[in-house]
Parts: sequence; structure tokens; C-alpha cells
Amino acid sequence: MKFVDVKVFREERFSVEKDIESDRIFITFPVYNGLSEYSEFYEISNEEFNKFSNDLDLLKIFVNECKNYKHDNRLLMKPGRIRGRPPL
Repeated sequence: MKFVDVKVFREERFSVEKDIESDRIFITFPVYNGLSEYSEFYEISNEEFNKFSNDLDLLKIFVNECKNYKHDNRLLMKPGRIRGRPPL
């Protein structure tokens, strides 16, 4: 996998990234599990990407839902035994 940033939201600490090898799109943000910081990647469809591109509020709602584990079925990699939390 080779990711490129599509859009970075520094203040909100998340980004939209694209895997240029598979053409898949992900929302990603940092999490910390008490031992290390890593990123979680949540896949979105092209349709969702287009919708989110036109509605930043809707995108922020989706990201907050991801941060509260409501879209874990979209994770690129399932979390380990000690699940990280996004920094406050």
C-alpha cells in the first residue's frame, strides 16, 4: 500500500488519504494506546468521498463516529488487544 494525502485537517487531526495502488480512499487519524501512537484507517467509498468533499460538517460527523468505534467494520487493520484512543 502506498498512501498519498488528499486533504489534511490539521486542527481536527485527521486526513483523507488514497492508496494509489488499490485506488481505495481512507479517513485516518492518530490514536494512542498508552504505549505507542499509531494511525487508524477507515475505508470510505468513492460516493462517500464525493459527498464528504461537498459537506465538511458531514465529514466531521463521520470522523467523530469513527473515533467512537461506530465504523470499526471499515478499519483497514483490526485493532490489537490494547485499543488506542484519539488524543483530546
